Amino acid sequence: MSKTSKAFDFAGRSGIYDGVITGTGLFGSLVSKIVWGMDQKKDLEYQSMATKSIPIDMDGRLLEVPVGTGVLTMPLYKCMKNACITCLDYSKEMMAHAESRAVRMGIKNIGFVRGDVAALPFSDDSFDVVLSMNGLHVFPDKNAAFSELFRVLKPGGLFCGCTYIMGESKKTDWFINKFYVTGGYFNPPFDTRESLRSRLNKMYSSVNVETLLSEACFSCIK
Repeated sequence: MSKTSKAFDFAGRSGIYDGVITGTGLFGSLVSKIVWGMDQKKDLEYQSMATKSIPIDMDGRLLEVPVGTGVLTMPLYKCMKNACITCLDYSKEMMAHAESRAVRMGIKNIGFVRGDVAALPFSDDSFDVVLSMNGLHVFPDKNAAFSELFRVLKPGGLFCGCTYIMGESKKTDWFINKFYVTGGYFNPPFDTRESLRSRLNKMYSSVNVETLLSEACFSCIK
């Protein structure tokens, strides 16, 4: 994981990550358009698809893995006044950005933990909601990641988020393999729409997968 961690640590320090992940700013909008075929409207659409099943008024425990810089989720957490939110990331630098963002936004009901998704430092059945935004395509050991995220989720709990899937756009797949994989940003193997749905159906009692270009958004009940 060190190669991926270093790549994202650099992105976090340089400020590039937020623009790329949201499709904003000159560089971020260019990457979004050229690599992903998206504009800011589509970026906002898939982000909404990934989190729409989370009840804003929930009063249980939510885990986000990885939190990154928090640019996608802190606005959501600001509205979730009654939840107990835990954010985990492997990168200290990325998580520092998220913590600073939470402080600036006045989010009090939140905690941050550094850890590895392949060995989560939480007990079984600990969380009511587990959220993973654009993380599953980064994790080197995907089987371990899916297993651990399932383990810490309570029976009847919600697992949701989004991930890159291959096979939807030849151009996007080319960029991912040529630059994201070689640069250490993403780690193969990658799911397709069908393999992701199959994987989730084997684990969860209810599964919904929606796609927008090369992004798959999922909502599952354990």
